[in-house]
Amino acid sequence: MTNKNSAGSREIPIFFSVDDNYCPFLAVAIQSMIDNSSPENTYSIKVLHTDISTENKKCIAKYERENVNIEFVDLNYYIQKIKDKLYTRDYYSKTTYFRLFIPNLYPQYDKALFLDSDIVILDDIANLFHTDLGDNLVAAAPDDVIQFNPVFQTYVEKVVGVADYHRYFNAGVLLMNLHQLRRFKFQEKFVYLLDKIRFAVAQDQDYLNRLCKGRVKLIDRVWNRMPIEDPKIRPEDVKLVHYNLAFKPWHFEDILYKEFFWMYAQATEYFDRIQEIRENYTEEDRFRDAQAHDKLKKLAKRESDCVGDDRRYRR
Repeated sequence: MTNKNSAGSREIPIFFSVDDNYCPFLAVAIQSMIDNSSPENTYSIKVLHTDISTENKKCIAKYERENVNIEFVDLNYYIQKIKDKLYTRDYYSKTTYFRLFIPNLYPQYDKALFLDSDIVILDDIANLFHTDLGDNLVAAAPDDVIQFNPVFQTYVEKVVGVADYHRYFNAGVLLMNLHQLRRFKFQEKFVYLLDKIRFAVAQDQDYLNRLCKGRVKLIDRVWNRMPIEDPKIRPEDVKLVHYNLAFKPWHFEDILYKEFFWMYAQATEYFDRIQEIRENYTEEDRFRDAQAHDKLKKLAKRESDCVGDDRRYRR
């Protein structure tokens, strides 16, 4: 595949999608990216949003460097017709769906990275970008939460329709083959599915796994390491930490890899605000989040119980 943005160019297009509440954590992610970047590359950051304040835009814009540019992209106009169909639950916002529109929004790019903002990057993100995609639609790491939980394994196979739960990927760190996604008419198919199926457990991530199955390149989990104990992965090998679900070091003290988050948070002008968020997080808030995982498992089981199971016929 010839990539218009990589052939003869060192531009690395990187997309985030956030609301005002997540701007402090976006700053941490960008700070960690800058600290591990190469001067040989140009990192073009696009922040997809619908409601970021002028103050937060100014704060995030300060992270621009000679080889790091930041653009804010307001998608209010783009999602107007379908925003009421974008189902969310709990603490999620509609921004989680914005990654699905990137192929059509940016026809000038054939390849791009999408990153959640609750991450820290410990290696040059360009090394992930240069992964050979072949004709796969995306490259991503298997979702650790799924790999270690039988309830979710059943859900992704029965409800989402992934043939093998080992191949169900986490969409928080996503290398997108924009050229092939456009040829596949990905956005058109996603909008069609919105009227037919509502995935309540992982929302846009479930849609991605449903639509892309069979054309996914799995990458090493060191590029999307979640704070879940796994003796197979050495801390020194980790290239990106993803504080997904309730694994937030700004909420809880006993989070694996929390030292990386606080190291980069201290280097941002949001550090005081992040500390304030931690201090104001009540025991009631912690109890609610601690229960969230069990609630999610119950939801996944309820969804799975509504679908027949023909997996026993596999050979």
